Amino acid sequence: MTELPERGAIWLRSAFAEPSQTVRAAEAAGRVTVLTEPELTHAALRAHRGLITDTQLDQDRALGWAAELMAWLMAGGRWLFNGHMLRPILAQAAPFVPMARPGRADFVQTRLADHPILAGIDPARLEANRGVAGFYGRGHNPMPDGAIAVTGLGPARVPVDWLWPVGAGAVFSHAGNDLWGAGLEHGLGPVLTDRAIAWATGETPCA
Repeated sequence: MTELPERGAIWLRSAFAEPSQTVRAAEAAGRVTVLTEPELTHAALRAHRGLITDTQLDQDRALGWAAELMAWLMAGGRWLFNGHMLRPILAQAAPFVPMARPGRADFVQTRLADHPILAGIDPARLEANRGVAGFYGRGHNPMPDGAIAVTGLGPARVPVDWLWPVGAGAVFSHAGNDLWGAGLEHGLGPVLTDRAIAWATGETPCA
């Protein structure tokens, strides 16, 4: 694969909902390109440093990108994956494992490693929206060999967030609702959106 550009990410629009103002502002600034799933061609992927997908990703469709996606990651691509890994898009990642009958204590977050997307954010501010916990995650995508746990849930510190270095690139997996949907009453949605973009585009360090 040819060398990837130093900056720029794809914000993949997998549903009909309009991207947020933060995303549209990043698009206007040339930081992201908003594409629908049919528009995600091999050429489009190779023209960008990063890829951001949400929980609405058609994983059956994404299976068709698996080989190209891995080659892109090896060449330096960064993929921010939101949701439950249900198809072997990454052959090294096993399917999502839900918690068994979780209670409130199982949603307490522990930061296990530093990461630019979450730096300086009190994990407690991401645990609940309007007093209801569990939106951030209720299980985990099992970590591939060499992955680094970033956020743990509950006493077992279930790795809801992890970073997996792949060749010159990396995958950041968040096994819950879209990351920018957390901490809404604290105004963290736009912050997390912008940080996700900054990480995917290569504006911030990988870890």
